[in-house]
Amino acid sequence: MARNNEEQNMSDVLKDFVKKNKLEKGLNKVNVKDVWNAQMGPAIAKYTDQIQLNGKTLYVSLSSSVLREELSYGKTKIIAMINKELGEELVDKLVLK
Repeated sequence: MARNNEEQNMSDVLKDFVKKNKLEKGLNKVNVKDVWNAQMGPAIAKYTDQIQLNGKTLYVSLSSSVLREELSYGKTKIIAMINKELGEELVDKLVLK
């Protein structure tokens, strides 16, 4: 393994590794789940059964129909909050089921 004399930041090395190995999609799916739970808080996370990112659509399965109805009124705000936390526009549409 050849060593390069220039120093690199560990995060830059990891970003390069992820990009070269085309792992962004998988990491984005994990990151979206983490951001959902962190941003929505433990009360909503408790009723969240499944979170899935498919393309630019985020599918969230909730066990409470009342909570699903309440969250449906703030879909655009939730999408903006998630994208802001992720630092890029990964989610265009939110489907609550």
